[in-house]
Amino acid sequence: YDIACFPLQLNVPCKIRVRYRKFGSLCPLVKMALLTNLASATLQLDDDGFDVVTTRDQRTVEDRIDLDCFSQLRAQPASKADRWHLNKAAHVTFLRSGLQQLGPGYACLDASRPWLIYWCVHGLDLLGYTLNDDERASCLSTLERCQCPTGGFGGGPGQLPHLAPTYAAINALCILGGDALTIIQRDKLTSFLSRVHQADGSFTMHDGGEADIRGAYCAASVASLTCLNMPELFQSTADWICRCQTYEGGISAVPGTEAHGGYAFCGLAALVLLEATDQFDLEQLAWWAVHRQMRFEGGFQGRTNKLVDGCYSFWVGGVFPLLSRLQEQAAGTPQPMLCSEDGLRDYVCICCQAQRGGLVDKPGKGRDFYHTCYCLSGLAALGHPELTRPAHYAYNINAD
Repeated sequence: YDIACFPLQLNVPCKIRVRYRKFGSLCPLVKMALLTNLASATLQLDDDGFDVVTTRDQRTVEDRIDLDCFSQLRAQPASKADRWHLNKAAHVTFLRSGLQQLGPGYACLDASRPWLIYWCVHGLDLLGYTLNDDERASCLSTLERCQCPTGGFGGGPGQLPHLAPTYAAINALCILGGDALTIIQRDKLTSFLSRVHQADGSFTMHDGGEADIRGAYCAASVASLTCLNMPELFQSTADWICRCQTYEGGISAVPGTEAHGGYAFCGLAALVLLEATDQFDLEQLAWWAVHRQMRFEGGFQGRTNKLVDGCYSFWVGGVFPLLSRLQEQAAGTPQPMLCSEDGLRDYVCICCQAQRGGLVDKPGKGRDFYHTCYCLSGLAALGHPELTRPAHYAYNINAD
């Protein structure tokens, strides 16, 4: 497999070709290459003479990142501590604003209230901020009103139950801790999960809705976190997830469609929670995930031939600690990450921090709570010296 390896120096790539003999046993060459500068080469796009929309877009992104971010570092080299410094105070202020009265620009997220709470409280938790009593009470009140009489949580008060906001609500309640979990109506939640379960092992996102890989992950995560003993509900789920693996090695929304970063995390994390990874081709997934890290930017793209995006710091980056843990279990010894942690830290910390707080998709984009949460989640998953709170990567909440 071609493993794109980023050394410990900014903007110096190398590429090596290796062959896996066994997923749990990375050869010494891979381990060395992931930690060592082996070669120097140009990192920017080589379009092979094909000037099309996607190559022009890629060059535009690379040029902006080089001009606005990396060129300054080449002119004035900085230590890793300086390069990777997080403006934590500004990020905390921004995330706390998401727990207050929001302006009319957020009307489009009226069906995503549990998500807004989760993005903000998880980001704040990663940054080491503890909610005050008023903030915590406000979160609990909103989440309780989003719980549906028929089980599960809707995107807002009075809305239909949906697996996505149910996942976000349960995660947020786990982060809030203490008596927060007592608001969950577990018997009705069990009924909701049973209603959206399909005979082939998949789950629809809501009653009569679409079935895709998000449903399988959200259902597995919710059932696991709330200790619902429902093994019969997930009896065929692992087989269905395996059918979603594509010819590239990634995971698609449903069998037969395109691999995507978010779906890759959902599929692998669901298999981890279901303890069913032995059925899956992990080598092919590792190959696909490795090639989603951008050579020049250091961040991740979500699909082949797409642009870098800060949110995939977690949706793709979060795949690697899960793979590393599985490798350790198979090999019996600690295993390195199959990506460049330094490359991701450079991209997020240098290119994605908004001056007023919050994080962005890429330079030139606006800050938002979603990208702030998942940029920080990606840094936490791959390790960052200023984010020391231990995390459970399959749930994307703190390990406590």
